[in-house]
Amino acid sequence: MLFVNKSTVILFDKLKKTMKNVRISVLSFLVMLSFIGLSQEVTKIKVNHIFAPLPYAYNALEKSIDKETMEIHYDRHHRAYYNNFLKAIEGTDMEYLTLNQLFTGISKYPVAVKNNAGGYFNHEFFWNSMSPNGGTPSTKLTEAINASFGSMEEFKKQFEKAAATRFGSGWAWLCVDNSGKLFVYSTANQDNPLMDIAEQKGTPILTLDVWEHAYYLRYQNKRAGYIAAFWDVVNWEEVNKRFELTD
Repeated sequence: MLFVNKSTVILFDKLKKTMKNVRISVLSFLVMLSFIGLSQEVTKIKVNHIFAPLPYAYNALEKSIDKETMEIHYDRHHRAYYNNFLKAIEGTDMEYLTLNQLFTGISKYPVAVKNNAGGYFNHEFFWNSMSPNGGTPSTKLTEAINASFGSMEEFKKQFEKAAATRFGSGWAWLCVDNSGKLFVYSTANQDNPLMDIAEQKGTPILTLDVWEHAYYLRYQNKRAGYIAAFWDVVNWEEVNKRFELTD
């Protein structure tokens, strides 16, 4: 026959209560996790893609790009890409993805999304790559350019070549790779180096649009003249900031 004293009984009762409380706490925790998961699903927020205003007047870049070209390019071409991008993702899970998230998996999405998301992003990046008074490359950026290309002059030659030899429509880019090294790259149509389909991926810090509508009113078929004039309006202050963010 087993004998227990009063202290043992009291201890046993406390242990049962403790176990019961632990079980309740675990159940409460699981319910809480479930609720959080459900609430996150319910409150999932769509990304608000905005059509940003041009950062300067239409005639601000006249020394390189005429006012009429800027008006048509920004308010017709760029706006059309923006509107068509929103239509392409409407009613889908893509409405909850940032542009960068879309680009990193762009091969999985419809061509209409790739073309219009690219057109929307690339143009806004292009407008901000230019300015009437863009300053000069920072010491840090200049050192990186020299390290990657040998000199500023050699960098410009490579960039101009990428822009001039892009067959048909597309873009020239200055990018930073994962090791921090700069490279020049060219993409067709509205592709960009952030997309998972890019042969050479990187973070862009400067771009030039070489679609004909970007220069034809003033330069006609003389793309080289347009490319040369681009250096007069490069927004180096913005490029410097973009480069700093890649550290």
